[in-house]
Amino acid sequence: MFIVEQAGRILVMKDGRVLPTPFLDIRSLVVAGGERGLLSVAFHPDFATNGVFVVDYTRSTGHVGDTVIARYKAVPGFDVADRSSGQALLTITQPQSNHNGGLVSFGPDGYLYIGMGDGGNAGDIGTGHAPQGNGQSLTTLLGKILRIEVQATGPYTVPVGNPNLGSGTRHEIWAYGVRNPWRFSFDRATRDLYIGDVGQNAWEEVDFRASSSKGGENYGWPVFEGSHVYRSGVRLTGDVKPVAEYSHAGGSCSVTGGYVYRGSKIPSMFGFYVFADYCSGVLRTLVLFPGHWTMATLMDTAFLVSSFGEDESGELYLVNLGGAVYRFDPA
Repeated sequence: MFIVEQAGRILVMKDGRVLPTPFLDIRSLVVAGGERGLLSVAFHPDFATNGVFVVDYTRSTGHVGDTVIARYKAVPGFDVADRSSGQALLTITQPQSNHNGGLVSFGPDGYLYIGMGDGGNAGDIGTGHAPQGNGQSLTTLLGKILRIEVQATGPYTVPVGNPNLGSGTRHEIWAYGVRNPWRFSFDRATRDLYIGDVGQNAWEEVDFRASSSKGGENYGWPVFEGSHVYRSGVRLTGDVKPVAEYSHAGGSCSVTGGYVYRGSKIPSMFGFYVFADYCSGVLRTLVLFPGHWTMATLMDTAFLVSSFGEDESGELYLVNLGGAVYRFDPA
């Protein structure tokens, strides 16, 4: 089990204990705190043979706080990475310290998907209260889900199948109109994509993309927060509404996307998407019954649920920002 620490380390838990030597320690490269830090790791589909993995972090040098997507390689045995192998594949300027997105994940198609927030501040507004509009702009990588191809060596390439969203647009864009897609995941059985997109002041949402999609979805931000108008006077065509949303009532504030449960230890949960609210600690489920999506409250926790994990058997884990990792077992 690999455990990502916000400060800039990845630990290895093996045979029930945390190894004394971190898998990777790049604390000197990372500015951490608030929504910044080392935010995720993704292992290449051929990791067992090429040792390649990718991390997403906010950097401490140059323009401090910019997002860096970097490729590294593990040494033989895979318990330790070669720190000197690091290569920045993509550096994205961050105008503010928040809404960095933060998840990298190799999809079922073998390509790397990257969640990018809208650049921070509130309401997709830039400095001087001028609308920055990153969520709807196709010339910036902010406010997007990106898709690139990562090789064992060399720079990244843009997959031929990425949607062509018009002249002058960034071709890394797979989907747009997201505010801060902190956590998303692919259903290992159906290959469908679930996106937990953090809302502004009132609504949290879960977006869905069927595996048959060719990309190019517009999830509506900042014109819509969830399914509700946030910025009036702007009309969108072809925007995709969330399949589930919940309000900030009762202390909720920030959705933490999870996974569709495909494990064997809890048969009653099989096929249910499990996610959480960071502030309230409430766990919820979402499932598509014939013709409609159904969301339900599963349980309340005392945790600041910052992330989820999935093991090779499909069992789930959740991370408490206080420093603990829990195995998912609602019983």
